[in-house]
Amino acid sequence: MKYRTKDRAILLLEDGTIFYGAGVGKKGTATGEICFNTGMTGYQEIFTDPSYFGQIMVTTNAHIGNYGTLQDENESEGVKIAGLVVRNFSYDWSRPAGDSSLQNFLEKDGIIAITELDTRALVRHIRDKGAMNAIISAETEDIDALKAKLAEVPSMDGLELASKVTTKEPYFYGDENAEFKVSVLDVGVKRNILRNLAARGCYLKVFPSDSSFGDLMEWGPDGLFLSNGPGDPSAMSNVVSEVTKVLDSGLPVFGICLGHQLISLASGIKTYKMHHGHRGINHPVKNLKTGKCEVTSQNHGFVVKREDVEAHQEIEITHVHLNDDTVAGIAYRDKPIFSVQYHPEAAPGPHDSRYLFDHFIDNMKKAKA
Repeated sequence: MKYRTKDRAILLLEDGTIFYGAGVGKKGTATGEICFNTGMTGYQEIFTDPSYFGQIMVTTNAHIGNYGTLQDENESEGVKIAGLVVRNFSYDWSRPAGDSSLQNFLEKDGIIAITELDTRALVRHIRDKGAMNAIISAETEDIDALKAKLAEVPSMDGLELASKVTTKEPYFYGDENAEFKVSVLDVGVKRNILRNLAARGCYLKVFPSDSSFGDLMEWGPDGLFLSNGPGDPSAMSNVVSEVTKVLDSGLPVFGICLGHQLISLASGIKTYKMHHGHRGINHPVKNLKTGKCEVTSQNHGFVVKREDVEAHQEIEITHVHLNDDTVAGIAYRDKPIFSVQYHPEAAPGPHDSRYLFDHFIDNMKKAKA
């Protein structure tokens, strides 16, 4: 077991609020937008989710690291969070299937973290004041120097980040003899999304975020999928332009999270930045088509404008978030196009919403009939 001598560390928020704690992970300084996730399990999947790129993650669960990590549970090729804040950090772990401690896992990817501070007070502060930039440092406690560095960090509002996490080259995933061919626009895709599609008979070609509509169509797909990802969707005008063509293709289309927002923007529906976002694995969503409720996994700081959806002649709201009545899903009335703001693939989270992948498959079956 590799331990690190804990250094005194500091967390400084954009509004001047300061928390002191101990440094873990890699020794250094990290900046990003601070946010929190309320999930009690699945920290490795959260840390490797590309949608969190550029964000400092606060875990509301008090104990993090107790079951170590397992390479197969990564949602991307490495850790994507900018930094980590935890109450109690466990160097020791006890899981027969595990292959590393969280300390080694974070150090390997150069992630700066802070522990032994009051995360409950921190989360309450974020809930009251809203998401904001922050800086973690185990190198200096010079407040003026840290404030100066923090002032250089761009706001998440208006920030394009998908190009930072997308694949550099197209690649294939799944069985080449599968029934359906699906083009995946990778703006930060999670591996478990690909697994869910492949398990349902899809052979996938995953494309970089700057791919054109022609690129997506070149290999003759039966359907098009738009992935999750980080950053402000309104800063992705070039991608939105290509998505507009996707929506006019006549093919079945499915979008998750950022993909949902891109479909909305391409349809003339605006997005806006939330006060502090939805991040956790127990968010209640109501399916307006069935009347049933789902416990869902969510991770987003932007959302589509409800009034724009309600005014749209071709689109209807299919799902709503029961905590704040925000739009959680939409669908075209006369086209096989739908999307959700949450994560039906879970990882981590409940499997209540995995029927949405089946709906996408059904749409492709009907289109091929």
